Amino acid sequence: MNKHADGPLWKWMATAVLAHLVTSVVHGAAHGGAQIPMSIVANLFVFVVILAGPVLGLALSWRAERLGSLIVALTMAGSLVFGVVNHFLLDSPDHVSQVEAQWRMIFGTTAMLLTITEMLGLGFAIRLIRVRRLS
Repeated sequence: MNKHADGPLWKWMATAVLAHLVTSVVHGAAHGGAQIPMSIVANLFVFVVILAGPVLGLALSWRAERLGSLIVALTMAGSLVFGVVNHFLLDSPDHVSQVEAQWRMIFGTTAMLLTITEMLGLGFAIRLIRVRRLS
């Protein structure tokens, strides 16, 4: 275990990553319920970058904090861009305003929560990288 892994900053990053994972699962259920189509490439991105990436980075950060935090930062940044573009910018079935009325509230709420957890996870990860570089 590294000397920062039990510190408050690492715990905040871990909380953001785990909250992001839970929110992603709920958001995925809303995607399924609303029958929002996704391409194979988009699904691969979701599974590799959005779901697995931050969790893998968090696990790796336990032993190699800087590398793991870098993976968390990169995957959260990628997730943030993907989500903002698809949920709020592009006019598509994945835009919050285009989702079926019965799923719109949960879809929109989880889309916003994903944006928040991604920004927090990215910020905490960058901060950990900086702290580790200075130690």
